[in-house]
Amino acid sequence: MATHEIDTVQPLRRDWGAAWSALRRLLADGNDTVQVFRIMRALNGNTSHRNYARLLGEPGGGRIAYDHVELAERFSDRAWVDALPDGSVGAHYRAFLDRTGFSAKGLADISVADDEGWRDAAHPVAWFGRRERDVHDIWHVLTGYTAEEHLGEACLVAFSYAQTGGLGWAAIGLGAAVKSLRITGERAFANAVWEGYRNGRRARWLHAEDYEALLAEPLDAARRRLNIAEPVAYRAAQQRLRAQGLAGI
Repeated sequence: MATHEIDTVQPLRRDWGAAWSALRRLLADGNDTVQVFRIMRALNGNTSHRNYARLLGEPGGGRIAYDHVELAERFSDRAWVDALPDGSVGAHYRAFLDRTGFSAKGLADISVADDEGWRDAAHPVAWFGRRERDVHDIWHVLTGYTAEEHLGEACLVAFSYAQTGGLGWAAIGLGAAVKSLRITGERAFANAVWEGYRNGRRARWLHAEDYEALLAEPLDAARRRLNIAEPVAYRAAQQRLRAQGLAGI
């Protein structure tokens, strides 16, 4: 891991021009994941700093910070993932990996495609930023928003905005919702995105979770404990998109 001076991990300045440029590219090609991280860098400012400070005030948060587990490495340990019990969050994550071909390391590599050096810094806020990135696919599993469609990603970014307060998430969710109104001529997609935000507001703060323990927990029990609601509007929007013959927006 690269080492950096502590004072290099400063809140990033918001760059609305760069965010708009990246958002336009992302809306033109929803599979261009590099643009997601450009939007995050342009708009999220001190999000990781604020949320790291919040973690330290949460029950068990100090221990999580002290242990500073690198989740991309943990989630990439296939032997560990394969050993998680049937029906658990981890078992569903294992199925997610097999179904999509995604990986925690792959997402990490995309996140540094622009050589975002401070994310690799030996600094607690940089570690927390990596943690925010690495739990994304676990949140797909927990929320039920699938990663293989633009609707599922849009709903999860709205959920993520509610959980983190990062404006980058808000920009992506809003942009996708507005685009959906133009393409579909109805509000089902936008309603599902709004539901994602509401569900994120109602759920427990997921960054305070011990993810190694969480992945061993039964999925249904974890959803109840974390107060993650059923994605009713999301499923209705999936049906409407299929009825219109749309795989995405």
